[in-house]
Amino acid sequence: MVLYNFALAFFACGCAYVIGEYVSTITKAWIPSVFVTACIMLVGYWTIFPKEMITNAGLMPFANTIAIFLLIVHIGTIISIQQLIRQWKTVVICLFGLLGMCVIGYYVGSLFMDRTLIIAGLPPLTGGIVAATIMQMAASKAGLMTASVFAITMYCIQGFAGYPLTAICLQAEGRRLLKQLRTGEVVLTPEEIERNSHVGMTAIADDSNRKTLIPKMPQKFNTPVFMLTKLGLVAWFAILLGQATPVNGAIWALVLGVVFTYLGFLEQNTLSRAGSYWIVMFALMMFVFDGLKNCTPDMLISIIGPMIILIVTGTLGMCIFSFVISKILKISFPLAFANGLTALYGFPCDAIITEMTCDSLADDMVERGYLMSHMFPSMIVGGFTSVTITSVLIAGYFATLL
Repeated sequence: MVLYNFALAFFACGCAYVIGEYVSTITKAWIPSVFVTACIMLVGYWTIFPKEMITNAGLMPFANTIAIFLLIVHIGTIISIQQLIRQWKTVVICLFGLLGMCVIGYYVGSLFMDRTLIIAGLPPLTGGIVAATIMQMAASKAGLMTASVFAITMYCIQGFAGYPLTAICLQAEGRRLLKQLRTGEVVLTPEEIERNSHVGMTAIADDSNRKTLIPKMPQKFNTPVFMLTKLGLVAWFAILLGQATPVNGAIWALVLGVVFTYLGFLEQNTLSRAGSYWIVMFALMMFVFDGLKNCTPDMLISIIGPMIILIVTGTLGMCIFSFVISKILKISFPLAFANGLTALYGFPCDAIITEMTCDSLADDMVERGYLMSHMFPSMIVGGFTSVTITSVLIAGYFATLL
């Protein structure tokens, strides 16, 4: 009798995810759930987990195809047009922070390690799998196999630095905001409290009185599958625009999600209304951790020194530049640094860490809503700015240097 099958693979993935949630809850988000789950998956791949466990569980290719676009469009149903416009400072902060990471990481890192490894490792450090793949292919084409491995390993490991640092920054920002609220420095109106309660990945707003350009579908016809179908249609539009323009399809998915929600075609917080949010999020997070399967102990040991140097110097550069731009734009430094740090892991980890931090700090739903309204939109926009857009441009340039 064969004990291992798709059900056991799914069970193992679920256990790793749940343990991460429990540890985060117990530590009040000081140890992020994504960090714990990543550690479990990495050690599991080194010991008892099959390399294709996530695929065996049936979570791939669902996670890295339609799931990611459904979730990004869903984010657009949460963030209003006004919130998106207000995040222009977040975009500037992220760009400036990434500039600091590249400048300090390159020039200071060159004093301690091979410059070829810096060129291969910096783009993955500033973003996600697309940047890592570009550098891996460029290094392989140039015959630089160590640099090729370094690029992918940097992508796999960088989150281990980003998760705890972001938790520290968001905890500091959250406590600052709560102090303002609890001391009476900030007084919320009933309208603000109501609006804040609808911010988040799973909060469902009462939009029965919301005025839209497109008439509402009668509730008896607006079934969960119909809502998912509408998300899929918007995702298709986004992919087409991504193919026809220089702008990544993921960015179009976020923008179109906002626009179609404003028009009334999509409901606010669609995935939650359809009862599908958590299965989509679970699958997507497992896809993120699937990148760890190729990081062997020998690979990690062979390049651990240069990797630590690059992460430290790059993150230090981001910290310095984030501090400078936060003073210029009069933005809280912890939040500015947290926005930049989204480059080390991106979406959806940025959303999870932010929500769990707000949940752990707030004593009631009013405080949670206040924290979420200030931190959630900027963290989401920060992740898309750094990972989806800028890192690909950086990788395109750095690939020419090899």
